[in-house]
Amino acid sequence: KTVFLLKLLDWIKENNCTHVAMESTSVYWKPIVNLLESEGIEFLVVNAQHMKALPGRKTDVKDAEWIAKLLRHGLLKASFIPNRTQRELRELVRYRRSIIEERARQHNRIQKVLEGANIKLGSVVSDIMGVSSKDMLRAIADGEDNPEKLASFARRTMKKKKEELELALQGYVNPHQRLMLKTILTHIDFLTEQIEMLDQEIAQRVNAYEEDIVRLDSIPGIARRMAEQILAEIGTDVKGQFPTAAHLCSWAALVPGHNE
Repeated sequence: KTVFLLKLLDWIKENNCTHVAMESTSVYWKPIVNLLESEGIEFLVVNAQHMKALPGRKTDVKDAEWIAKLLRHGLLKASFIPNRTQRELRELVRYRRSIIEERARQHNRIQKVLEGANIKLGSVVSDIMGVSSKDMLRAIADGEDNPEKLASFARRTMKKKKEELELALQGYVNPHQRLMLKTILTHIDFLTEQIEMLDQEIAQRVNAYEEDIVRLDSIPGIARRMAEQILAEIGTDVKGQFPTAAHLCSWAALVPGHNE
């Protein structure tokens, strides 16, 4: 609870502690770091494995004494903890990523529902959630089952495939599948709204780093969203945080382990 963390903060101040070190276990360090950061106290969040060199320290108190001893001798190597602004950006970007993944799962679910209704739309259109196919799906969900009428929703180049569409859209859609389609499409629309809202918020926050975004975007295979994600994860002061490229790769978990 925050009230006890505030007591801890008072105790740290009373004892004139300038530095605080703690293990980077799960997310337990986050509330403490938030308070220390707000008070301008130096903190080190350290990998627990780096400190577990000696046997016999079975209690939390002995553990804390050992960490304090290592800190006094300057033997602790702090993990990279981004500042609050970057942590917030990182949280937004990660959340956007999870919503995009959720939307992709819903797209796959639509494909399953269509397979169950003997509709082979995916074999004709390249994107099941394209403008034309979305209109067709909404019409199916609303009760339309005439393949000719459904195929008439085709736009632009899709019109050339009208005969193929008519064959693909001939199926057996029952009320259950219509309900499923309607529910999934509504959920996809909601997720798309959330993604667009997060896109705007993230764009506003990375506005000051437009030059860095453009440079990252110029890498083949890296689009703007991925550039924003890279920036959110590693920040702009790469040289200050990571001595070499190998350090950055290791921190980003892109290096295979050397476990026997």
